[in-house]
Amino acid sequence: MTTRVALLSREQIDRLPERAREVVEYRKSGLSLNHIQGCPLGCSYCIRHTYGLWDQRQPRALMTDAEAVEELVSHRYFQPHVTPVQVFNRATDPFLSNVRPHIFAVLEDLDARELMNHVLVITRHSMKPDDIDRLNEFRHVELRHVKVTLLFTYSGIDNKDIEPYPSCVAAESLKLMSAPEYRKYRTILYWRPLVPGLNDSDEHLDQAHKLVQHADATAFTGLFYRDQIAAYYKANGLPEPYEDTARRKIVPEILERRVLAAFSSSIPLFRKTSCAVAYAHGLPDYNGHYGIRELCDICPLSQLELCASVHRVPTAKQIQEVARVLPEAGGLVVEDITARAAVVSGLDTEQPRYYLQHTLGFQVHDVRHPHVERRHGRADIGWKDDKQDG
Repeated sequence: MTTRVALLSREQIDRLPERAREVVEYRKSGLSLNHIQGCPLGCSYCIRHTYGLWDQRQPRALMTDAEAVEELVSHRYFQPHVTPVQVFNRATDPFLSNVRPHIFAVLEDLDARELMNHVLVITRHSMKPDDIDRLNEFRHVELRHVKVTLLFTYSGIDNKDIEPYPSCVAAESLKLMSAPEYRKYRTILYWRPLVPGLNDSDEHLDQAHKLVQHADATAFTGLFYRDQIAAYYKANGLPEPYEDTARRKIVPEILERRVLAAFSSSIPLFRKTSCAVAYAHGLPDYNGHYGIRELCDICPLSQLELCASVHRVPTAKQIQEVARVLPEAGGLVVEDITARAAVVSGLDTEQPRYYLQHTLGFQVHDVRHPHVERRHGRADIGWKDDKQDG
């Protein structure tokens, strides 16, 4: 008998931290569905610290899968066939034994609705041979619509105080799920978090180089080092990777140079998740990064040509028209538009900005958080003339 996650009562849900009660949230790579929360894997840098959920190790459900999917597709930010979706990416692992039935139920429901959205599923857990068939076929009907991408989180970190669950599990899962010649889903080596002095030795780079041969594409990135995570590191005597925290991921300049030097130009390696996912499916980047030319300097030529074919710079009027459906974007001001990005102000949160970005297929930046050339939307820490990333 398949074990499923226990459903919380209304009283239990009301006692959760406010952000933990938010089942649907827009994050940069997609509209995120998280009606199951709790994870026993214990990665010290987990984003659950910032949601007040770090101590929740046993997965539990805030609602049924059917209710969650309905909340997702009826959300004001959701657009059929357009909005990228992430499932269970901030508070649990989708392939924990008692979470696994729920991820399949969600994917099955979305596909039955004939939606053609990207659906990103991020895991570091052990996969099974049966998962290959389940991801190719739902209820004995071939996966036909949603574009499923499995992103295998792999760091190579061998310090068990920082990452108790070994990276070799994700490595083996990637190999298993990438092996079939025919499969409807795609696989990504999600090489993260890269941290100087922790997992960037020549040996670590060599191990990652061997793994990329199995994936459809590879995305590399650094560490989210927020205040709550830094406090946990200090309280538990863990080696602190940086003196400062930042709202963006930290990838120091020297670290990026070492990564790029270790890989040949023939390997599909990307700085951004959406770029890797789009490439794996043979589609242009849904985040519209093409205008930021130095970001694309490692992309395959075929992908550059594909992204260039759909790159359109919107007018201020077009941006305002898209924003008009969002009450929270009533104060939007378009400050500047270039071939790189539109710069806007007047948005209290990042979520409506992501809606604009995915609707337009074009980068939309907040004037309060400028994107410095060559830093690729990452923190300033570790770059020449760095500034504190507030």
